[in-house]
Amino acid sequence: MDATKRAVCLGLAWLLTGCATGSGTVVEGSLQPRNFRFVTVVEQTEPGPGGWREACVHVPLRRDTGEVFRCSLGIGMPLQVEGSEPIPVELAQRIAANCANLAAQTVFSSTTPVTALGLACEEFRNTLKTALDATVVGSRVRQQCHPATLTFKSKPRKP
Repeated sequence: MDATKRAVCLGLAWLLTGCATGSGTVVEGSLQPRNFRFVTVVEQTEPGPGGWREACVHVPLRRDTGEVFRCSLGIGMPLQVEGSEPIPVELAQRIAANCANLAAQTVFSSTTPVTALGLACEEFRNTLKTALDATVVGSRVRQQCHPATLTFKSKPRKP
């Protein structure tokens, strides 16, 4: 991804502080970099691209009716990509949080009261994967979390 696209993605995501839509679906607050507890699951053995880290985040999606759906995000990111320096964990956390908040704003601003929360979660995952892979090539977002990760579980607030 070129530097302009990356700056736009990160800049837009930085402006987001969370969203509450007029659809009755609420995303409370925003994900913070510290919520992405990356662990190295494949060590980088030589200079250049290689190595892998994973994080697990469970995001509660809540309707104003009280319905809650926990959306699981298994996030994987290389330690270094072709043509760049190694990515420090703090930068990986910031990138993941920015892209997640951008994806949340994009997806949840268009949900309606009849949108199934499970489908909204799937769309959120796919949008996050697109944003994250555009920023750090090769990144992944899955429903399942790597067994070595420490899960961050955001707690839903009472309506």
